[in-house]
Amino acid sequence: MFILSHLELWRTYWECVSRPYTVFICSLGAAVYYLWGRKCQTPALVTSKAFSAFLHKHCPVVAERFSPTPWCWGGRLQTLVCAFLKSRPPVTYRNELIRTDDGGQISLDWVDNQASATYPESSTRPTVLILPGLTGNSQQSYVLHAISQATRRGYRCVVFNNRGVGGEELLTPVTYCGANTADLERVVHHVKGLYPHAPVLGAGVSFGGMLLLNYLARKRSESGMVAGFTISVPWDALKSSDSMEEPLNWLLFNTYLTRGLRRAVTRHRKVLEKVVDVDYVLKARTIREFDERFTTLLFGYKSCVDYYRDASPDKKLPNTAVPILCLNAADDPFSPQNAFPLAIVQSLPNVALLLTAHGGHIAFLQGLFPRGENYMERLFGQFVQAVFEHPKDINKACGIKEEKTS
Repeated sequence: MFILSHLELWRTYWECVSRPYTVFICSLGAAVYYLWGRKCQTPALVTSKAFSAFLHKHCPVVAERFSPTPWCWGGRLQTLVCAFLKSRPPVTYRNELIRTDDGGQISLDWVDNQASATYPESSTRPTVLILPGLTGNSQQSYVLHAISQATRRGYRCVVFNNRGVGGEELLTPVTYCGANTADLERVVHHVKGLYPHAPVLGAGVSFGGMLLLNYLARKRSESGMVAGFTISVPWDALKSSDSMEEPLNWLLFNTYLTRGLRRAVTRHRKVLEKVVDVDYVLKARTIREFDERFTTLLFGYKSCVDYYRDASPDKKLPNTAVPILCLNAADDPFSPQNAFPLAIVQSLPNVALLLTAHGGHIAFLQGLFPRGENYMERLFGQFVQAVFEHPKDINKACGIKEEKTS
């Protein structure tokens, strides 16, 4: 009787596992597990031996295997999922408007972190200056997460909103471009004027990373910053534009960003129509068309190609003079892998390029439900802390001599 029931049990089990849908589900699960395992790789760290040793010691996340969300296949899906699912940590800002030499104004959003136990003295509290993406501002989820990482470690944050996108009125017919660093220089001068004894780290995301790197290259040792950090920076604007105009990328990303650019022009139409044909600008269907009809004219370039070459930060890295860590993903639809300046970075003691095989654009999602803190937030938090807490060590690792004080 026992033997018979045992056989019946096995017969029932075999009937279940041999059914087509069961075989399909098991095969699918095995395939997902196999592919996800192949996607879990340790990021490639391109930098000097000394800087690499410093990062491995103080930013252990660089040595961890990056395990992307298993159901987010490819950079496009990572980018889209992040835009829709990412959580938004609560942040309360103190807004400040500062004037520029040309009569314009810039909107700064501060998180003073007066409750900091690590740095109770405001005059010496380290400051993280955050530069958002092309159409972004202080309300983007990646900005909110960066602020959460910095403030929990005791630091102050300030977000530099590009002209016209921070909710302020545009007082002059001047907006922003990736090659013009005058507004950023004004902001850094203002921040250092308020807190001359507090170190400043610049953190740029996507377009903000281009602007930051161009500024650091232009100002060299006079940047007023102790370090730089970028996420998903487009290294070559021409190659990025070509990638963004591929049919699927154009449909998913290019049209959305172009609408954001046109929306800003519409909002400030009365001021901008003095210098450009606004109706013609509003017919742009790609970022490149927008830049051809608007940005190049506003900033005096002969062509969009000239502007893109001037805005690309890849070949300017040798002019930088502070430690810089850059995070990019090989499957980023905005910043193609063939644009990564690997040879240039390898020759520099102060620049590190951390490359993940997957992660998309400003995404780097991990876990089954990737709403909260992920890879790029952890890397940002660890690097910011390493810079502020070990300034002598990082400068030594990057071959930067300490300034002598008389």
